[in-house]
This record gives sequence, C-alpha cells and structure tokens, in this order.
Amino acid sequence: MKRLVIFDFDGTLANSFPWFCDVLNDVARRHRFRQVQSAEREELRDLGAREILKALNVPLWNVPRIARDMRAMKQTADIPLFDGVAAALGDLKSRGIALAMVSSDSEAGIRRTLGHETAGLFEGYFCGAALFGKARKLRRAIGAAGVSPADAVYVGDEIRDAQAARDAGMKFAAVTWGYSSRRALLSCAPDIVLDEVVDIVRLAGFKA
Repeated sequence: MKRLVIFDFDGTLANSFPWFCDVLNDVARRHRFRQVQSAEREELRDLGAREILKALNVPLWNVPRIARDMRAMKQTADIPLFDGVAAALGDLKSRGIALAMVSSDSEAGIRRTLGHETAGLFEGYFCGAALFGKARKLRRAIGAAGVSPADAVYVGDEIRDAQAARDAGMKFAAVTWGYSSRRALLSCAPDIVLDEVVDIVRLAGFKA
C-alpha cells in the first residue's frame, strides 16, 4: 500500500522564521499594519493565523498583497534548510515513502532552497496556496498520488497546517521547531509530534 507524506516548507523544512522577524516591521510600515515588538514574538507564536492578523490589525482583504510582497522579498533572501533536513528526507524516501510538497511559497523558490538533488525526492509540488487555502492543495496532492487520505500525513509547523490537514481528512504531524509554539500545536491534537529534525524518519512507520 502506497503511503504519502506531504510537507509544508516554511518553518518545517526551511528555517525562515528569523528572516520573517527581520522583515516583518518593514512590511508593516509599507502596508500600514501594527509593528511587532521583540517581546511580542513568543506571544504571537501561541496564536493561530486569524488571531495574529487581528492582533496586528491586518484586514483580510490586504493579506494577498502582503503575501505577494513577502514572496518577492524572499526571492533574494538566503534562507537555509534546517540542519539534517536533506538527510532525513532522503532516508524517508529510501524507505519507500512517497513525498509531496504543499506550501504557500512558490515552487521555484522552494526548489532553489532545497537544491536539485533534494528537490528531486518530491513527486509533486502544490504551491502558491492562499493563507487559508492549503486544504484544497492537500486534496489535490492526495489525488495526484493515488492514495487514500487515510494513508497520507501532512507535516507542518502551524495551527493552520493542522486545520488544513483535518479539513482534507488526513493525519497531521506537528514539528515543534517552526513558527507556532509547541503548546499551540499540542492544542490541535496532532497525530504525532516531532521535536527534532531526525524524528522525520519516524513517519516511515507511523500509522494513526
């Protein structure tokens, strides 16, 4: 039976949170929403995406413009993978697990950060998802792989990733090294919790 592991990118495979914190207030000034003080960052990690938008006074209609701006800025940024990601993905693939990507980022940007060899481990890229549009991309990824939702797991680092997985009828694996805090992710009742990058290989034998 084919099994599919779908990955989010930012905060899950790529260590983009430091870059995000560095540029956030510049973006806030440009788009006229509330700037974030350093002391607030950890508090915001406990919130879901809708709660963060409300806290920063960002209207929903402006989210696509902000997202486009940040994606453009990211094209020239040097954002690394978390240490050990490439090896963990290669190990998972070698165990017969199909890999796919569902992310709000662009496919070109993701491939550039992954590098040619690691990017080639993924059989499908479903990118450019809207802030709250990942569930539709997840369903497409599952359909393209020809698996049942019961045989797929989405690996992500945010509350909205957990919600998207549930909406798509699949399992959710929470990684605790990304954007949302461990406490926030546990409140979503993930099917499995990964606390270190090396734990990714545990997904090869995971069945909820």
